[in-house]
Amino acid sequence: MEILSTANVITISGNIKTVSNFQSIITKVDEVLQKHENIVITIVDSLSITSSVIGYLNKLVLKDAITIEMNIGNERLMELIDDLNLTSVFKVKKI
Repeated sequence: MEILSTANVITISGNIKTVSNFQSIITKVDEVLQKHENIVITIVDSLSITSSVIGYLNKLVLKDAITIEMNIGNERLMELIDDLNLTSVFKVKKI
């Protein structure tokens, strides 16, 4: 997995599946939130996302009132997010 950020946009390439991926995402999100109140997360090609990442992002939206927009490139991940009823929470769009 590779994670890059520019301003308030975080771009993730590769599969999100390990604890170290989770830690990298949290670190990058926290870093971006130091300067911005909303973030855009683009997940280019991951087939899945760990429950720990979902839980962390959900906490940011519901508890900390952070606006997250998520752009997803993989149809399978889109279906997973939709099955979890998180499409509107994360303002998900297909790329």
